[in-house]
Amino acid sequence: MSRLTFACQHLPGATVIAVGGEIDSATAGRLESFIAESRRRPGDHLVFDLTEVRFMDSAGLRALLNTYLDAEAHGGSVRLAALQPMPARLVAITRVDEHLPVHATVQEALTAVLNAPEPPRRPASGTSTGAA
Repeated sequence: MSRLTFACQHLPGATVIAVGGEIDSATAGRLESFIAESRRRPGDHLVFDLTEVRFMDSAGLRALLNTYLDAEAHGGSVRLAALQPMPARLVAITRVDEHLPVHATVQEALTAVLNAPEPPRRPASGTSTGAA
């Protein structure tokens, strides 16, 4: 079994999830379970510290993209930090970085999260926008 390690740190405005090891089809389910247990609410802003991830395949990307879709649907965001060369190449060639911003360091990712403008609120269905 591939070894995978996790750590979680809740900060004001964001949660940092540090992952170490290999994220592949054998471990992606464990990553998804840890993410679900670590989130305080679906709209959290998440930063993934991938400093210690040396390998990631499509199953790992799918876990990160599923997290992104869930967070975005609830007003949150997902950012990746400190990618090693192999995972960085996979993220770039699959163009996942168009949805999951990549930062050189966790601190840069946290700064971006905390300085990001709030997304516009969607009007509740059935309400008038005042346009004639």
